[in-house]
Amino acid sequence: MTALSTQPSIAKAGAARRGHHPGLALAIIAASQLMVVLDATIVNVALPNIQNALHFSYESLTWVLNAYTLTFGGLLLLGGRAGDILGRRRVFIFGIALFTFASFLGGLATTEWWLLAARALQGVGGAIVTPTALSLITTNFEEGAERNRAFGVFAAVSGSGAAIGFLAGGMLTSWLSWRWVLFVNVPIGIAIAIIAPLYINESERHPGRFDVAGAILSTLGMSALVYGFIRAASDGWSDAISIGAFIAAVVLLAGFIINELRSEQPITPLHMFANRNRSGSYVVMLSLAAALFSMFFFLTLFVQKVLVYSPLKAGFTFLPVSAGVIVSAQIASKQLLKVGPKPFMVAGSILSLGGLIWLSRITATSGYLDGLLGPMVVFALGMGFLFVPLTVVAVAGVEPHESGSASGLLNVMQQVGGTIGLAILTTAYATASNHEFAKQLPLFMAKADDSAKALYAKTHQLPGVFGSHVLAHGISTALQVAVVFGALALVASVFGITAKASDVDTSQVPGMG
Repeated sequence: MTALSTQPSIAKAGAARRGHHPGLALAIIAASQLMVVLDATIVNVALPNIQNALHFSYESLTWVLNAYTLTFGGLLLLGGRAGDILGRRRVFIFGIALFTFASFLGGLATTEWWLLAARALQGVGGAIVTPTALSLITTNFEEGAERNRAFGVFAAVSGSGAAIGFLAGGMLTSWLSWRWVLFVNVPIGIAIAIIAPLYINESERHPGRFDVAGAILSTLGMSALVYGFIRAASDGWSDAISIGAFIAAVVLLAGFIINELRSEQPITPLHMFANRNRSGSYVVMLSLAAALFSMFFFLTLFVQKVLVYSPLKAGFTFLPVSAGVIVSAQIASKQLLKVGPKPFMVAGSILSLGGLIWLSRITATSGYLDGLLGPMVVFALGMGFLFVPLTVVAVAGVEPHESGSASGLLNVMQQVGGTIGLAILTTAYATASNHEFAKQLPLFMAKADDSAKALYAKTHQLPGVFGSHVLAHGISTALQVAVVFGALALVASVFGITAKASDVDTSQVPGMG
């Protein structure tokens, strides 16, 4: 969803033969990253149509996003390790094939569980493709200007992916079907898998071990935690299954930490958290992603369910967000060496928090121009100020051979934060909307005609303005909780970050060296 998704592990290039078609090699690598980045926003726009087609509840609909982000974030570092050990091109092509196959299965889905299983499998493929794609740049491009240009193209593609995803999702959903937001990956993936061996060189293999236990424990632990929140949203906090899910999450995540401390080659190098600035950047990213993912999810529902926008029009409504991020990120990138990371992080956190507070005032009568556009742009400008310094601080002071792990962990924090945040905010949404539903139901029954009552009896959802009030109230409450995450990001930026301009080393950051 953001340029930060371009920061998985980067290993030193092996002594592979350099290709004679660098332009084609870069096009293949960039297309693969674009396909993975697109998958976040392109599906967002289609969520209301997916909900109607497969009969998701609002709470369970979040799994369409979470099933992907959980496996993506949980296996991202393992995917990078696989490329180093088995050969990056080989693993890259396997990841593309898996992502393509999962997209095809998802497009054919006829039930909730079918789609969610396909989305989880897509996340596995994405976790393999993203780190190996970035690492292949070091394998196929000479160090220096050529490689920096390649990194710049890669970052630009990733940064523009969100905007392209919104538009593509809107067009495909409006003109064809929601299924095509998944089917569109199939011809692209097949073409990449066929052409990649012809123009991309293989890297040397490096000996190492797979921390499979760590990857499985962390992914299952996070899944149990998220399931606990979403189950509690629909069945209450005293529900036995909800409680069991939280207990399972604690046990699995504790097992993960123990495994990482004992493992000779852990998937998550916990010593990375010992540095104050790095830990602070991880907290900021975790909090920012929690607000960001949730904002896109709930506002997508708002513009299509309350404002009754078509998917295509909904896609256009989010373009100012992408534009704001790009503009402020460029400013931060150019001025970072002069100003230093902390001022940008504090300013970005303040703007993001202000945008969230403004957005949380949304009501059923809010329009796009008078209720959404302003706060979305403010929030986007804040995000752009944060992205570049977050990446720089995450790798500052790290040994070169560990810079990939440090930046990869930042990406993991983005996925984990987004998943947990969406689960928590969904719980807040469900609680608030249930209360508002109880308030609106008697008003609806007093004013509705027989046909409206029959529709309610069939769908168990309040139609028209009554339903809009229920949805808007739930979304407003969820965004109020998102304000807490924004405040946490600000606190971490002010008190957790001490890095100065003299501490900045852009040579370890792709595209800035």
